[in-house]
Amino acid sequence: MITSFPVLSQVARSVVCGVLLVVCLALFAGRTAFAQTPLHQPKAALEPVAESGTVGAHAETHGEHKEEALTQNAPLLIDTPYFKFNSSMLITWIVALALIVSAQIATWRIKEVPEGAQNFWEWLVESLYNFLQNIIGPTLVKQTFWFFATVFIFILALNWFSLIPGVGTIGWGIPNEAGALTHISRPILRGPNADLNMTLAMSMIFFACWIIWAIKANGPGGFILHLFAPKGEVSGFLMKALMVVIFFCVGLLEIVSILFRPVSLSFRLFGNIFAGENTLETMTALGAPYFGWLLPLPFYMMELLVGFVQALVFMLLTAVFTLLIMPEEGHKH
Repeated sequence: MITSFPVLSQVARSVVCGVLLVVCLALFAGRTAFAQTPLHQPKAALEPVAESGTVGAHAETHGEHKEEALTQNAPLLIDTPYFKFNSSMLITWIVALALIVSAQIATWRIKEVPEGAQNFWEWLVESLYNFLQNIIGPTLVKQTFWFFATVFIFILALNWFSLIPGVGTIGWGIPNEAGALTHISRPILRGPNADLNMTLAMSMIFFACWIIWAIKANGPGGFILHLFAPKGEVSGFLMKALMVVIFFCVGLLEIVSILFRPVSLSFRLFGNIFAGENTLETMTALGAPYFGWLLPLPFYMMELLVGFVQALVFMLLTAVFTLLIMPEEGHKH
């Protein structure tokens, strides 16, 4: 286990600060990034029914047979000119609060022989630290571990919490002709990583941190040289001039790649989680009314694995992107 308990306490609290940073930026992004589903629907289209139902079932409205599915935008629960609060933010705050409380309890009174919550957090922090140290090296991991650990723990907790029964299936919806609620159009709880606002917010946080780490490690001039300067040794004036032109073009391509990274990170996580939720919906609808609880069970097991893999992939990609911008001596470990 980790022998320096003050370090464990500092790391755990850094994870907590990182969670708060993610939540704050996600809240800001949720207000500004994408159009949200309006709070008040026309009466002819939506009659709110405050009870549970099966998301993704087939709804009949005004005699028409219509298949409903998850909306890409998390429905707004509170919609005012000054504050907007959607269903994915609710889970984000619940999970963030749970992580904060758990980390604080675990590190409140550090014991030399860990037990309970302290033992779990020590195991988790040490495992992540050693894993990342083998990938990005001991020097870089000391500077960036707080972010990568936060990203993994936070995304994993959000993904698994979103699989709890009731998430996405309790709220307000559209009753059919018989008066039964067959589709939840405004769920009270919605998986945060199935909301592009959330994944984009975390990607933009990484992008900001990446710029700070890159400039800090290379300096402003070194950062530019890292992108555009020729690599390797060549002889002859014409060959050197050719290499300058080639690596200048390579640098432009690298800039495009860097700018695209937040987009690829956010869409990769969003796409996998959103697709998983729709898969569970479809299986529930196919099994209804008698086997709607049984058919999705194998896919629940798969989504548990997908949730872990996507958290790991997001952490590893951000770690590798950071390693690539470090000076050459920082790659040796």
